[in-house]
Amino acid sequence: MAKSKKDVKQVERRRSRVRYALKKKAAGRPRLSVFRSSKNIYAQVIDDVAGRTLAAASTLDKDLRENLKTGADSAAAAAVGKLVAERALAAGIKDVVFDRGAYMYHGRVKALADAAREGGLSF
Repeated sequence: MAKSKKDVKQVERRRSRVRYALKKKAAGRPRLSVFRSSKNIYAQVIDDVAGRTLAAASTLDKDLRENLKTGADSAAAAAVGKLVAERALAAGIKDVVFDRGAYMYHGRVKALADAAREGGLSF
């Protein structure tokens, strides 16, 4: 089933509303951005001032793909959260703002965020 133009506009509006609020609260901190598809989940730590990705992880990474049953469950999201936290700490980043995009803070998105916190990131 294809999404209608109204649905796409609503998602874009929700995403821009979340990003606007984050930019006000960021105070120069990079953001941990989450993208969730039906089969995988991706996370990036982005420096918006420089326009660079500082650390990234997804269920498509070779290390994770071999150990996961599927890329579309909470266990996979938690593994991605832990991996992105390790990579961010290696890059010298400890404080971030969490960008959930247009997704509710629930399920896989929440599992990724909790694992990133346990991995050492603070937001």
